[in-house]
Amino acid sequence: MMNRRALALATVVTLLAGCATQPAPTTLADTLATSPALSTLHGLVVKAGLQDTLKGPGPYTVFAPNNEAFKAVPAKTMDQLAKDPARLQAVLKYHLVPGQLAAANVKNGPVKTLEGANLTLARSGAFVTVEEAMVVTADIKAANGVAHIVDRVLIPPVRN
Repeated sequence: MMNRRALALATVVTLLAGCATQPAPTTLADTLATSPALSTLHGLVVKAGLQDTLKGPGPYTVFAPNNEAFKAVPAKTMDQLAKDPARLQAVLKYHLVPGQLAAANVKNGPVKTLEGANLTLARSGAFVTVEEAMVVTADIKAANGVAHIVDRVLIPPVRN
């Protein structure tokens, strides 16, 4: 009797350990939240109220500026974005493209963003650019899309 219990317990522990080695797929919002290099972007996504979008079904492609990219933005511009939630949301949506676009599938030319304007993408071999930004880390997979870390913050064109 004791051996059966020990065997059953060992089986349960083995099954649970097997589950622990397979991490559950995370959303794009969770991916941003857990990446130290994207902490500035994550904070701005929360401030702009875009977390639900990035937790939604998608799929989305996020061109995610790293912390260094945000440091290069003039302080005055960051202050203006902090005071204008609609503009902040527009800037962040300019980094989001509907659909899941792996780096290997990037075609040279424009893609429509959630903000409504086009971004120009280009690929040459393993190098991918988005406008003047370079993809420094590609294909971070999430349950609802993919993220590519870029080295610049993209600012949408001003509409009149």
